[in-house]
Amino acid sequence: MIVQETETGRHVKPGSSDSPLTPHPTSDDWLDRLRLLRSRRVGPATFHRLLAEYGTAGAALAALPGIARDAGSRDYRVCSRDDARDEFARARRAGAAPLAHGTQDYPPWLAEMPDPPPLLWVVGDPAVLRRPAIAMVGARNASSLGLRMARGMARGLAGAGRVIVSGLARGIDTACHDAALAGGTVAVMAGGVDVIYPTENEGLARRIAETGCLVSDQPMGMRPQARHFPRRNRLIAGLCPALVVVEAAAKSGSLITAREALDLGRDVLAVPGHPFDPRASGGNMLIRDGAILVRGAADVLDAVPAGPEGADRAICPAPSVAPSAAPSATPGGALGLAETAQVHRMILDRLSPAPTPQDALFHDMGLPASAISPALTRLELDGLVARDPGGFLRLSGAG
Repeated sequence: MIVQETETGRHVKPGSSDSPLTPHPTSDDWLDRLRLLRSRRVGPATFHRLLAEYGTAGAALAALPGIARDAGSRDYRVCSRDDARDEFARARRAGAAPLAHGTQDYPPWLAEMPDPPPLLWVVGDPAVLRRPAIAMVGARNASSLGLRMARGMARGLAGAGRVIVSGLARGIDTACHDAALAGGTVAVMAGGVDVIYPTENEGLARRIAETGCLVSDQPMGMRPQARHFPRRNRLIAGLCPALVVVEAAAKSGSLITAREALDLGRDVLAVPGHPFDPRASGGNMLIRDGAILVRGAADVLDAVPAGPEGADRAICPAPSVAPSAAPSATPGGALGLAETAQVHRMILDRLSPAPTPQDALFHDMGLPASAISPALTRLELDGLVARDPGGFLRLSGAG
């Protein structure tokens, strides 16, 4: 592969224009899935719920304008076929292959997290995403000792058959990827998988794609922005059973990743540092609060059970259960306009800007899920309700 400068940034360009896993751009199912995912106000949670409710992405696309219209949006437009085809064309040029949730190749640990990404773009070998893996993150302005620790630990874990997952950032991430190249490493991108950031890691990204892979759930060509990095951090945590923090300040992206790992039920491990070094304060805080103290690869291997966790783990299928019948308020069995408005009001009255567990909302309302779920979808599409990771709902403040 070579790196090509374009209007949207520096992109990875393969020597061959096609990837064997990239579907033909006229495949209706792939286009419909991508169009649904890229449509306005359709995130992973809404995507999965619509797919479960309507059975296919095509049927969900056909229903979206009506859902939005019922929610008060008169100018709603779904993602066009031309835009979806353009993204597939960008992917082919970058040598990127799509992985869809519910398929055999989808990363098994990621499939277990709440609202997993419906589609991932992958440059390189997607098979490494199913191998036993450990996430490693740390400071961008890492110390010499921190970099030495990261390299040694990553090299030892790779030698023991573990794939190293990190974020391609400067400092600790770069050291981990570089040390684990021979065994295959996974770089999770904050922007499009074809836009390398930071640009100084273009050569490293090229080498990663030769033995491992680059992964992103962002659209092709998307330049990374600050708001994208928390989402990237969640993917790093979701891909692995355990996360190691090598060096991190008290307020840093690495600690955000650690919190995401804890929310997902992953093991969090940390390397201790000198109390006077601010770059060690985050790791020391994690250890104080219960993270596993590790001093090298051997400690990590002892703490995280051996065995091919990713390879042997059962695949979570895509949601396929049809919704139960809604309470019969009209001859067709659907809620009438008055009843729908009442359900909307009940939801909005019970939510606040603070996150509320969805299960608690359903319990408090005392209505069938088949009546509440479509109403939630409409409120999300209208921008009135937002869904946070872990099954939490809140008022978005829009409208």
